[in-house]
Amino acid sequence: MKSMTVFVVLVCLVGSAIVPTQAEAQEVRPGEREWMVTPIPGVVAGGTEWQLVWDGYDNADGIIGAPDGSLLFAQEQPSRVRRLAPDDSTSVYLEDSGHAGSLAIDSEGRLLGIQRGCTDPGRPAEIECSVAPKLSVLFPQYEVLADGYSNGATFGRLNDLVVDRKGGAYFTVGGAFYLRPDGEVITVAAAADIRSNGITLSRDEQTLYVTNREVVVAFDVVPDGSVRNRRNFGTLDGDGGGDGMTIDAEGRVYVTGNLGVHVLDPEGEYLGMIPTPRRPITVAFAGPEKKTLYIVGSGAVDVFRERDFETPEGVRNNSKTIYKMSMLAEGFRGRAK
Repeated sequence: MKSMTVFVVLVCLVGSAIVPTQAEAQEVRPGEREWMVTPIPGVVAGGTEWQLVWDGYDNADGIIGAPDGSLLFAQEQPSRVRRLAPDDSTSVYLEDSGHAGSLAIDSEGRLLGIQRGCTDPGRPAEIECSVAPKLSVLFPQYEVLADGYSNGATFGRLNDLVVDRKGGAYFTVGGAFYLRPDGEVITVAAAADIRSNGITLSRDEQTLYVTNREVVVAFDVVPDGSVRNRRNFGTLDGDGGGDGMTIDAEGRVYVTGNLGVHVLDPEGEYLGMIPTPRRPITVAFAGPEKKTLYIVGSGAVDVFRERDFETPEGVRNNSKTIYKMSMLAEGFRGRAK
């Protein structure tokens, strides 16, 4: 019994995949809430189950689907990017990520990342850090694309990003901004005008979507990457905490909120919510045919698998759990997210 306990502890500490049986996948585990998936036509079948595929205490965020069907996720605090294969095995994809918290893959196949540097609010004051926040190419060759605004001011705590086919990138940091291919950073919406978090583009890249609490805001994109015609695109049906976003092959928009993943059609009509075992912070399609939906949920069970993991008072809890679900919908293949 003692050797088994040691084994479980070691597996959890290195962040390896936890692959439950079908029976385990249907039970409510410690720290989870009850959920029941009702059908959304063309999106998900009723009664579909979330399957736990990874959990750990060193964070997971900014998930994207890679061309090989795997899922990449950022781990800000240990400053690495991890790969979750379609068979649920995990491996380290990239070390020394500059504390990246969100990822993208551009039209050249390069891995981009929002490098949060020393902005982690949970970083102990006694730990020295001199890494500035940047938007950079992380792989195959490191390159800083932007480390501040065009007026010379440095970035704050960067949040999310999405790339376009023109070689630019939209990102959020309080407000929403666009990095032009020539390196100039322009404002989409100032922090005083929007409470931004998640950001994504439509399939044709003519519409930019940005979360604004319980509302999704849309902008028309003009050829130079700037935007116009701001409007409320859709709501999260009263749910708050609008966070990560992705789209599917039909142009539907998926938005994480406090209660689950909300689905809007291309015109902004609310189609329904996929409830989740934990509060989801990021969402993406992946898998061989991009017909698997992945989320990262806040929290994880402790090493003994008996209760939710907790940290001492004053210490930030970065534990996360990744779940996947088989979908009727297929993710958009023209972009990683």
